[in-house]
Amino acid sequence: MQAPAAVADVFRREIEGGEMRRNRTMSVVSAALLVFGFAVFPATVDAAGKNNYLVTILRSNEAEDNTVDEPDPLLQNSWGIAASGSGPWWVANNGSMTSTIYNGDGHSFPLVVTVPGPITGEVFNSSSSFPLANAEKALFIWASEDGKFFAWNSGSGTMAEQIFSDEESSYKGLAIHGETLFSTDFAECKVEAFQFVDTAVMEVPTSGKFADASIPGSYCPFGIQAVGDSIFVTYALKGGEDDIAGQGHGLVREFDTDGNLISQVANHGLLNSPWGIALAPTSGSGFGKFSGCLLVGNFGDGRINAFCKDEEGEWFHAGLLRQGKSPVVIDGLWGIGFGNDHNSGPSTTLYFAAGPDGEVNGYFGKVEAVN
Repeated sequence: MQAPAAVADVFRREIEGGEMRRNRTMSVVSAALLVFGFAVFPATVDAAGKNNYLVTILRSNEAEDNTVDEPDPLLQNSWGIAASGSGPWWVANNGSMTSTIYNGDGHSFPLVVTVPGPITGEVFNSSSSFPLANAEKALFIWASEDGKFFAWNSGSGTMAEQIFSDEESSYKGLAIHGETLFSTDFAECKVEAFQFVDTAVMEVPTSGKFADASIPGSYCPFGIQAVGDSIFVTYALKGGEDDIAGQGHGLVREFDTDGNLISQVANHGLLNSPWGIALAPTSGSGFGKFSGCLLVGNFGDGRINAFCKDEEGEWFHAGLLRQGKSPVVIDGLWGIGFGNDHNSGPSTTLYFAAGPDGEVNGYFGKVEAVN
C-alpha cells in the first residue's frame, strides 16, 4: 500500500494531468465544470454520418478479453465511470469494492482506491463543497447499493471515507450538478437530492420531487446523469432488490435541477433496464449518425439507444448504435461517457464500464464511429 504522501504525489502528477500544480484546491474544480456533458441540445440526427460503430474492450479481469497491458483482476462488475476536465477515467468496481484508473488508451495508473461498499454510480466533484476529514473538498464521490456515499481526495491515501449513510436505501446511480448530489434510491423508489449543510451531508427538498404521475408504480429510478442544466433519470422494472430485464422494461425522463418534469423522453420500446446516459458531441464532430444525440445504454441487453430532438424540440428514438448490420451489444453495460480530449481520451470516443457474465467480470472499453 502506498503512503498517503506518495498517493498525493501520484494524484498531482498523473491523475489530474498537472491541474493541481496551479492551485491545489481549486484549479481542477473550475476546469471540470463540463465533465459530464454539454448545455446545448441538438435538433436533428446527423444525416451525413453513418450508423457504424466499433466496440473495443480495452481492459478486463479476464485474459481472453483484455487487449491492453495485463488483465486487471479488480475489474469486477465495473459500474460507474467519471473523469475530471483533464484527468483519466476512474472506474467504480462494484465486485471488488475499488476504484481503478485508466487513460483513454486503457493504460492503468498505480493508484487504487478502496471504497468499502458495493459501489455503483460515481461523480467527479467540480464544486468546492463536500469537505472531508482532512478539511479539503472531495474530488470523487461514490454511491453504494447498501445506502452509503463515499468520497476521496488526494489527502485520503488509498481509502475512501464514508460521508453519508441510510440503511433503508439502495443507491443504484449518482449524479452531481453544482453543489448538489442526486441519487436514485431503488429500494425506496425515488430520486433524492443532497447537499453539504453545516457539518454534514443531508438530504434537501426539491420543489418538483422528481415526480411524474405517468410512471407505473412497478418502475423505479435506476440510472441518473446531469447533462447541462437537466437531470436525466432512467427507470427499470423493479423485482425485489434488483431490476427485471426485458425488452420494453424501461423509461427515461428529463427534469430540471429542482425536480420538475421537463420531458417524457421515452417509454418502453427498445429500452431494457436502461442505466448509462451520455450526450454525444454535436453534429459533424466525428461521432457518426448520432452526433449530438442523447445515448442511453441498456444494462438488460447491452444495446445503446440514441434519442435525438426533432425540429419542434421533442425527443424521439432515432435508433440503436450498430456495428455493421447488427446492433452494438456490450454484455452487462453500465456507465458510459465521452472523453475530455486529454487523459480520458478523445471527446468523440464513447467509453464504457460493464459487468459481463452475470455481473461477475468487468470491462473497461470504448465505442468509436467508423466511416
